[in-house]
Amino acid sequence: MWLFYIEQLLGSLPFFLKGLWMTIAVSGLSLLAGTLVGFLWGILRASRSRLLKPLIGAWVDLVRGTPFLVQVFIIFFILPEFGIHLEAFAAAVIALTNLAACFICEIVAAGIESVPPGQREAAASTGLSGLQQLRYVILPQALRVSLPPLVGQYVLLIKDSSVVSAIGVVDVTRVGWLTVQRVPQGLLVFGLVALLYFIICYPLIRLSNRLENRMSAGYTRSRD
Repeated sequence: MWLFYIEQLLGSLPFFLKGLWMTIAVSGLSLLAGTLVGFLWGILRASRSRLLKPLIGAWVDLVRGTPFLVQVFIIFFILPEFGIHLEAFAAAVIALTNLAACFICEIVAAGIESVPPGQREAAASTGLSGLQQLRYVILPQALRVSLPPLVGQYVLLIKDSSVVSAIGVVDVTRVGWLTVQRVPQGLLVFGLVALLYFIICYPLIRLSNRLENRMSAGYTRSRD
């Protein structure tokens, strides 16, 4: 019996690969856009702006404090009531981009705030403008601190992309739900789904661990 189910599952492998490609497309576009927006928001979040800093902070707290599934449903099902109609793929990318931007914003802002004030003062004393200080002094140091948690956050966001299957995006999770109706062996079907996610995420996990180890080694040498 198990061999029969395995043969059926292997016959569905091309559909799983298409779902895997959809997962990569949704995640890749969202993480690219989310990184760009998140860096901008993070810089503004760490700024002294009395208007933008609290506004961005309130939005980030709202997004981080509500279920991602609810956010996806609002974009896909509620926005059409206001005349904004989106395809499932577009809604998924927008929702995941917003989620990514909010988490990346906090990581970048924390990295910028970790730069010692003396570095800013030294940069200002050399005559660098505010943007030049940010580009040549603050951001390089902030990025070094932010990179390991940033890569780790990418892994979490790729796994969160499975939620978009709820609005009909035929990603690898959706393919799993469709397949289990024909191959009633959930362990086999979703074991394959888990394996495909692992294949995507494992290189990023290794990269994150390597960056963290390198930072820890650098911190130890600096203390010595």
